[in-house]
Amino acid sequence: MECAQSKRHLTCCLPVLALLFARLALACNQPSTIREATSEEIRAFFKGKNMQVLTFLGYSGAEYENKAAMLEQATQILDQFDPRKTIVSIGATPEGIGAVYEIAKRKGFLTAGIVSTQAQENKVKLSPCVDMVFFVRDATWGGFAPGTERLSPTSTAMVENSDVIVAIGGGEVTRDELMAAKRAGKAFRFIPADMNHQLARERALKRGQAAPTDFRGAAGAVF
Repeated sequence: MECAQSKRHLTCCLPVLALLFARLALACNQPSTIREATSEEIRAFFKGKNMQVLTFLGYSGAEYENKAAMLEQATQILDQFDPRKTIVSIGATPEGIGAVYEIAKRKGFLTAGIVSTQAQENKVKLSPCVDMVFFVRDATWGGFAPGTERLSPTSTAMVENSDVIVAIGGGEVTRDELMAAKRAGKAFRFIPADMNHQLARERALKRGQAAPTDFRGAAGAVF
């Protein structure tokens, strides 16, 4: 039903808006499961669900230059999977690639988040659209341990407990996880995407660095 733009007819839109907000509220509540777990414990949990795990990687705080395009790409990927047989896993937070959680919930997917205990210790906000959050004991945020090509506990849990990995852009952690996934023979796909240009410039300025000219992200430089 179309509603006139005048204030006199605004009331005709209210029931429709109320229904939309109600549906979103039902789809996205607080996580039902929040626990610290090892990669092995996460594997046992997923195995008990008897579902495949589709993992999305990408930018988090660095955000996306074209977020709408990222969400459209993610939607197209989700449309290739059956919500009754698939768990969508990301990094538990709502920023950047975490925005895919909301789309996944609207489509009826069970959602999970695997994230370092650094997020817990720093009181990082969790997405309201993630059903299960697994904090992995880790002294880092993920990626390779410094000076090695050995994944941190968090990234190990992310890669080991994924059946299919889709990365849309991404920084160093995404790059490292994709490299490890490739070595392990995991099914993965990389979709290039720029980080948010303005945020990248502002961060460089705060650090006293030159303004960046390459916004592909570390993952885009490799894949």
